[in-house]
Amino acid sequence: MTRPTPEEIKPIAQIAGVPVDDEIATRISNAIGPAFEGFAAIAGTLPFDLEPAGHVLAQTRKVSK
Repeated sequence: MTRPTPEEIKPIAQIAGVPVDDEIATRISNAIGPAFEGFAAIAGTLPFDLEPAGHVLAQTRKVSK
């Protein structure tokens, strides 16, 4: 997962029902960007990286022996 750009944030916000303008999308990108950069070293290795709603499923899944 990479740092989201304002161009990526705008349609996501629109789908969520919270349309934002260019300035707000840039502010969101700047606000959450450091978190994405901090996790860059382990990106793709965490169960919730694939899809956030699947996190609960990953946490409650029983491991077969």
